[in-house]
Amino acid sequence: MASCCGLALAGCTNVVTGMTETLASDLTAAMLDNDDLEVVRNGAPAYLIMLDALLRSNANSPALLQAAANLNAAYGAAFADDPEQARTFANKALRLASRAACAEVPWTCTARTVPFAEFEERLPTLREEHVPVAYTFATTWAGWIQAHSEDWNAVAELGRVKALMARIAELDGSWENGGPYMYLGVFETLAPPALGGRPEVGRGHFERAIEVSEGRHLMARVMFASQYARLVFDRELHDRTLREVLAANPRVEGLTLSNRVAQEQARELLDSADEHFF
Repeated sequence: MASCCGLALAGCTNVVTGMTETLASDLTAAMLDNDDLEVVRNGAPAYLIMLDALLRSNANSPALLQAAANLNAAYGAAFADDPEQARTFANKALRLASRAACAEVPWTCTARTVPFAEFEERLPTLREEHVPVAYTFATTWAGWIQAHSEDWNAVAELGRVKALMARIAELDGSWENGGPYMYLGVFETLAPPALGGRPEVGRGHFERAIEVSEGRHLMARVMFASQYARLVFDRELHDRTLREVLAANPRVEGLTLSNRVAQEQARELLDSADEHFF
């Protein structure tokens, strides 16, 4: 009887865990599919607190950790009021994503500390089923570096993120509507050629991201304009791309919030274009 009760309790635990992970997934989808930026800005903190509460009793759930990481990263990137708040969200998102990745891909537990050569040797062991958690880890890591861009020790980790994202693109570059290609495009256009940048390689990545998403991933277009077109001083490409973003329908499943933020950024970039293209 005791063993039967134990099995029953274990079964209940599995059911509750599954329901919790479904709730977290639904919360993430609800936020990312909302096109009202003010509603999300004001309402999402309650979601974030709810996820913190769910994690208290499901601390090792990769799915829940991943959902919480994605929501914290998205909210911080879109709505942080100042650099300090942006760093707070980025720090939390990376901690959560690191735990999720560590649970599914054990070698990532030390991904930030092992020698770079050893890190590169481990990358081929990533498989396609690891793409979701690896992508969350890579994107939150990149966001953390951006939030700490004044810290050279943080910037020094960029090479690891770039290598990880390249492996993810090899496995499934279409993930998240071409997200891996968009990030690779950004990485290649962070600096001019004289300082190691490869703008034409970056352009190829951006164009691939836009192609994979059939033009629906508006942030990929905004990054193409802000990172590539501004870097090579192509005003015509810059303005045309951003006007296309403003004319596009932002309502795309899984991308609506990102697309609305992209349209806001497109307006700001067009408004400041004369200052850049002097």
